Amino acid sequence: MGNAKDDISKLKIERKRLSIDHKKHKKIIYALIILSIIIIFVALYLGGILTPAIKVETTVVSKMYPSQLYTLMNASGYIVPQRKAAVASKLTGRLIALTVEEGSKVKKGEIIGRLENKDAIALLDQAYANLKVAEFNLKQAEAELHEATVIYKRNQELIINGYISQAEFDASEARYKKALAMKTSAEAAIESAKATVEVSKLNVEYTLIRAPFDGVVLTKNADIGDIVTPIGAAANAKSALVTMADMDSLLAEVDVAESNLKQIKIGQPCEVQLDAIPERRFSGIVHMIVPTADRSKASVLVKVKLLEKDNRILPEMSVKVAFLSKQISEDEREPLTVINTSAIFELNGKKFVYSIKDNRAILSEIKTGKTIGEMSEVISGLKVGDLVVLSPITKIKDRTRVKISEK
Repeated sequence: MGNAKDDISKLKIERKRLSIDHKKHKKIIYALIILSIIIIFVALYLGGILTPAIKVETTVVSKMYPSQLYTLMNASGYIVPQRKAAVASKLTGRLIALTVEEGSKVKKGEIIGRLENKDAIALLDQAYANLKVAEFNLKQAEAELHEATVIYKRNQELIINGYISQAEFDASEARYKKALAMKTSAEAAIESAKATVEVSKLNVEYTLIRAPFDGVVLTKNADIGDIVTPIGAAANAKSALVTMADMDSLLAEVDVAESNLKQIKIGQPCEVQLDAIPERRFSGIVHMIVPTADRSKASVLVKVKLLEKDNRILPEMSVKVAFLSKQISEDEREPLTVINTSAIFELNGKKFVYSIKDNRAILSEIKTGKTIGEMSEVISGLKVGDLVVLSPITKIKDRTRVKISEK
């Protein structure tokens, strides 16, 4: 019995020790958890996740033309052909042929349309026939005149010697004068017949609509079967078959404010940019300053001649013109990739910027070229459209969280 009690007391002592060991184990686990949290917190802080984002001002890598340094002012307008025509017929008739469409290139004198002309051709044939009749009548008149002249001259000798009577001589003289008049009349009839032929030829020619100059068809206003008339007054009649323009006469016409007119002169170099061709800028010069102002807009129309040709340039395209202070060289016409010089700093003799990606400032090495005003050319390390920290550069490091300030 005594041994049993001892065993029980021993068991109680073992339970107490187990309880103490369990408490120590829990404390160790808690300590490890807290230590892990601290380590994670420190890692997040050092990694910048828990640090507050620094508010920064930014700039964008962009394209810049060196010629922008010489730009005095800019103006906008449109491409306008200086030679443009609504091609119509001089006669009224039915259109039976139209050989062009929008965009067709035509040469001066080329037939682009034809009216029904059977009646005009018939009148021309009649005129030729009348000319032949007039020529035949002239031959008859010449033969009659020849005979009358011979008789008249012979009678002049005979009457002197008294071989014929005065009445017979007078009759030969009258015949001679009549034959002379008939010849003159026949010659006049021939001239009239020739004139009628020329008129008939013109009427046939007027049924052929020709291009008035070298150019391109802009619009087609009539179709085969339409009645064409010079003034378009008849119901459902068309006056102009096509509208065409001389593409070599294209000029940029822009409105310049009266207050800026003193900065412009004839022959001044310009740079022309079209919205339809944004990747290219064209050289130009001031061709004309129209000597009148638009009182409603307080502006003057200025015409700029493009020194380069491009088939993509079309009438009525919108255009922007930069008036330059000097003629630019060829290498100044190519666009450069640039960035604000204030965004660049040096480390160990190399140039860097902080480019922004996923709201972090990333240290990026770059190579630069020429300096253009406040901008620096970027040769490598950045591309157009990249966002770069402008300020404050000294308060941030690589991979610092940043917040773009709103302007």
